[in-house]
Amino acid sequence: MSELERQAGPSDAARAGATEAVGVIGPRAPVTARAERAVSDEESRVLADRVRDESGNSATYRRLMATEDHEELADVLVAPQHPLWAREIAAFRLGCAGDRRAFETLVLLLNHRDAQRCLSASRALAVLGDPRTPRAAAALATNVLRTAYALHPVRLLAELRAPESVPALIATLERLLAPDEPHWRVALACVEGLGRLGDRRALPLLRSARAHPRLSAAASEALRRLG
Repeated sequence: MSELERQAGPSDAARAGATEAVGVIGPRAPVTARAERAVSDEESRVLADRVRDESGNSATYRRLMATEDHEELADVLVAPQHPLWAREIAAFRLGCAGDRRAFETLVLLLNHRDAQRCLSASRALAVLGDPRTPRAAAALATNVLRTAYALHPVRLLAELRAPESVPALIATLERLLAPDEPHWRVALACVEGLGRLGDRRALPLLRSARAHPRLSAAASEALRRLG
């Protein structure tokens, strides 16, 4: 198990399948100015500020934030001695530049126990545009053993609007409608996502969600969108 996998939280075969199901890291995508602009300066600044504190503003941190050499960043993803924060910088910057070598690391970070790491990975994956992303996000969202970390995979699926999105959100929400379900924020994200996606397959489940106090308003709005 890699350092990244250990720090991501409890390991299980289903979570590992999120990357195994889509294959090994694929070919590099063309780096475009459009892709680099798709992640806002604010999102990049938030990442930089957070990791600066974690790294102690080290020389390695400053070099990885400044370098324009994608080969140097890609090397960080495979060299075993680098800490998690260094891998996160490298994956985020490569992903935002459209370099698919970041894919596997970003998928692992998408399911991390640290919500801020999940958010950064989600933004980079949305920009990266790798065709394997929807399937990986669906595997993470529907993994019953990782529901506590499913919020950002669910939100990413709604943003991607991929064929996998609606079935995965429906499957996740179905098991989160129990009265005492602790992961209601994930359920709420599913409801909101299904409303955005506008697929009428979600109608019966959204009607059921209206009975839940924490989901009622969002479910009613989603149903309004679906007509």
